[in-house]
Amino acid sequence: MFSSHVRASSVNCNSTSVSLKYQHCGVQPDGVHDLDCFGKHKTPGTKTCEWKPGNRASQKTYTLIIQQHKKLCKAHTNITSVSKEVVLFARYNMTAEVYEDSKSANCTKAIFRGSPKMLWRCGPPYTVSFSRHSGRLAVNVSWPKVDKYIDYYDIRYKALDSLMWSESRSQNREKCTVENLNTSLVYTVQIKCVTTDRCSQCLWSDTYTVPPELTTQPVIVNLEDTDDAGREGRRQITLTWRFSAKELHDGYCVTVGKVSGEALHERINTTQPEIKLILSYSAYHVNISAINNASTSPGVNHIIPQREDKPGVGAGKLNVTVHSNTSFTIYWKDNLIRKYICYSAEWMKMGHKAVYMPFFQNEKNYRTLSPLPEPLEPYARYSITLHTRPNKDTCNMKHINNSESTYGSTQFYFIEGSPVSAPNISNHNVTLNSVLLQWSSIPEEDIQGFLLGYIIHYTEFQNLGATTARNITVDPALNSYELSDLKSGTAYEVRIAGFTQAGAGVRSKESLFKTTSQDSHLVFITVFTVLAIVLICGVGPPIIKRAKVILWPSIPNPGNSNAMQKIEGACELELLESLNTLKVEEWDTNSLQIVEKEDVIPASALTSILPLLHPSEDEEDSEDMTCEWFQRDSEDPSDDILPDDTTESCADIQRTNLQTSTQAFPTGYTTMEMFQQGAPQPVSTPDTQESNPEEVDLTAVKSSLDYVRQFSTSPILDSEEVSTIL
Repeated sequence: MFSSHVRASSVNCNSTSVSLKYQHCGVQPDGVHDLDCFGKHKTPGTKTCEWKPGNRASQKTYTLIIQQHKKLCKAHTNITSVSKEVVLFARYNMTAEVYEDSKSANCTKAIFRGSPKMLWRCGPPYTVSFSRHSGRLAVNVSWPKVDKYIDYYDIRYKALDSLMWSESRSQNREKCTVENLNTSLVYTVQIKCVTTDRCSQCLWSDTYTVPPELTTQPVIVNLEDTDDAGREGRRQITLTWRFSAKELHDGYCVTVGKVSGEALHERINTTQPEIKLILSYSAYHVNISAINNASTSPGVNHIIPQREDKPGVGAGKLNVTVHSNTSFTIYWKDNLIRKYICYSAEWMKMGHKAVYMPFFQNEKNYRTLSPLPEPLEPYARYSITLHTRPNKDTCNMKHINNSESTYGSTQFYFIEGSPVSAPNISNHNVTLNSVLLQWSSIPEEDIQGFLLGYIIHYTEFQNLGATTARNITVDPALNSYELSDLKSGTAYEVRIAGFTQAGAGVRSKESLFKTTSQDSHLVFITVFTVLAIVLICGVGPPIIKRAKVILWPSIPNPGNSNAMQKIEGACELELLESLNTLKVEEWDTNSLQIVEKEDVIPASALTSILPLLHPSEDEEDSEDMTCEWFQRDSEDPSDDILPDDTTESCADIQRTNLQTSTQAFPTGYTTMEMFQQGAPQPVSTPDTQESNPEEVDLTAVKSSLDYVRQFSTSPILDSEEVSTIL
């Protein structure tokens, strides 16, 4: 065994001595193997021989013999590495033999033969990058500078668990595209150059692992905009998102840039689904994507809006004077040049993209910007913001995060105009001498200037067609106004217009109304007063009862009534028939008298009241007739006692017919038809059909019945009635 302190050396040799000295060494499967010699173009005369060690010896030393011509033999001994640089002559073929443990009985060897002109090796690649998108794999390769003779390269790829390789050739020396891959699979890839005369040896590179394609988009779950403590004009933005756990990603890429389009876009990588940024009050766009070493997921875009709700920002700090549509001067209040010399102005028309212009200023507290990147438009409102920047070597942005601060904001017009539209107006709460007017705001794009207020035009229409026009100016912050000192019972027309520094705009459509009149109010007050007095004095219940009778008439149950009695005599039947003409529900009793009568009714008086007992004139010639017990006194309501001729007895009436005609009614209420059915009908015989009324035998009958005479004032009949109750 050789000592490890023996240094490698090179000596001349001849083929005979080599064959004799190492004749006990042989080629063995588990011995030294894969001897290869090659050269690089950076060292044309120098070649490198490499080999792989065997598995037997515990301590390995090698001897390399290079034979080119019979007289050109070189021995390199005591080699402890697995490679050796040698110098060859290009015009002679060469044979290389490497011996492992050459002095041991287990000595093994490996042999290589070739021409020095064909030993140029190119590769492997210096760097390799992969990109997967939509089932496509893009490979980008860079080669060492000495491998300038490589024109193309081949790749072979397979799924991670597959045994079959697929191959593809590049479009040039750098780029290669593989189509129709499964987006969810992991692939292994190897690369080698395509052999040429100047690159005779091209070996496959080590294996690269390509992760699956990322297809899921991150989802933003929270955005917090808070003040940056201690630094005015800056804010802290905290963005949080989530991403599918099934996707094999290494981290996230966050790209931040200004919405105004300023050139810098800062890229920030993070492994957590959250990022914190320190930004100015300008508007920013953010793109977030998940990444691995071969794929970038679809990005989620989010706009961080310009911050305008900071109290005091821009209030009185900035002023703008416009000189033309391509020039204006911006003034700032504080002496900022003591601390800053780099600034940036951003201005934009409402609803449009911002325009920016960075500038340098170290002498004055104002700056004239001219010419502008875009000309200003008349009648358009612009918002302008001034930012300060800490860097001094250049006023262009060098960093997005934790760099710029906002000083203030204001608004301006190039040319102001009057409003081109009017508010929508309505009126409410019209009274004797006032009305409440309400209107909507004029749209921002229609004002064409700074709104200074509203003008209320109102016209009073007087008698004989005369009119009086007036107007009132109100504050622009108002959207309602009470118009007072109006005339009662008068018609008015109202129109409203906004005005700016350029003048008043168009007027709104007319709104017509009429104030209430004094008479209607007096009538209402009078009615209300009378009603209150009536209710207070106790007259209310009868009125309410009367109203109930008229508006909601009750429908009583006849079965519960005891108004009907058994009819046992002709006089009682006649009394019930007369009761049919009364409207009991309309009685309003003023007085009540009870009179007892026992007089006999004369036949002449009885004849005059007989028609009252019949429902129609067709029965006037009936032979049998009953007497009238009461009459309605409509002619003289002041009479309290019935006349004597109406209270005579029924003695002259034929008793046989009346007493045998008794009948009881089954219900408590009757109609005229029921009285007719219950009353005794005259008996008509052939002997009496032609008789006259004068021939009827009327017999006076003394009545033992009392009756009640009642005076009633009915609101329906508008007359005083006399009713009789049995």
